[in-house]
Amino acid sequence: MNERDPGKGQGLVNPVTDVRVEPGMSVCRLLEAYRNIHGFTAASLWEAVEILREGLANSKLRVLSFTANLVATGLRGIIAQLVGSGLFDIVVTTAGTIDHDIARSLGARYLRGSFDLDDNQLAERGLHRLGNIIIPSDDYGPLIEEFTLELAEECSKKKSKWAIYELLREAGSRIKDENSILRSAYIRRVEVFVPGWPDGAFGTALFTAREKGARLEPDYMLDMKRLAERFFTTPGKSAALIIGGGISKHHTIWWAQYRGGLDYVVYITTAQEYDGSLSGARPREAVTWGKISRAATKTIVYSDASIVLPIIAQGVLYCRKQSL
Repeated sequence: MNERDPGKGQGLVNPVTDVRVEPGMSVCRLLEAYRNIHGFTAASLWEAVEILREGLANSKLRVLSFTANLVATGLRGIIAQLVGSGLFDIVVTTAGTIDHDIARSLGARYLRGSFDLDDNQLAERGLHRLGNIIIPSDDYGPLIEEFTLELAEECSKKKSKWAIYELLREAGSRIKDENSILRSAYIRRVEVFVPGWPDGAFGTALFTAREKGARLEPDYMLDMKRLAERFFTTPGKSAALIIGGGISKHHTIWWAQYRGGLDYVVYITTAQEYDGSLSGARPREAVTWGKISRAATKTIVYSDASIVLPIIAQGVLYCRKQSL
């Protein structure tokens, strides 16, 4: 082995390059800088953009999966933008996404707060805390319930049995807010699947509607049937951007196993694998279950999505593809 080039035998031929920031530096230039910095998370952030650009361009089945806490932040607009971009065909998310999206579409106040606020005092003042975001209680449950009860009443006049993705499409058709995820999905005909749909204000309001006499029968088995159609019959490759863990992550990779696993996948997470949790499991673990293909192009970005998702979205939507 050449002592001056000790890594060449292992394909290690690209050197780390020192970078400098510049006035007015664009996000695309910043991504190039991350590529050259390479060390640690910089490499995986750059890889994530490149994998998504290639995977979304070459796949027929494209899934965006994320957890609801993000929808309480300003990331809601970026997620709606990604859904409305035409780059994704399916959304898989958690119940709170419906709640936050409806509430914010109706003008709910989501306020900048702090992790250090006194929670007893917040409770006394009728304020909910979600991390460092504060939500007046009147801007949450009552808004969502009123919207959902009206939706349930109108939908029950059309038919009794509804898939959840069908109800969410109807909900999106009634929303005018351009930053709404449900509205963007409705306009782009992206189907939204929420396997844990009863676990929130929307699901509880549907139950309340039934108790009040609405002839509405939400049936997630219809969603399962639709997912089977999409995953079993869509030809070609598949790609997914999976933000966070839990049920939305697992629902995505669970269905992917029935088509030989995802071919392109990017995880964004802060969870670790040492405790055996699904949320912390790395892409390579999913390979052993057949949920990600053995030949898949994959990476994991360890970061708070509120920091890296805007960069990744900008890179995927607006930056020129480079060579992996």
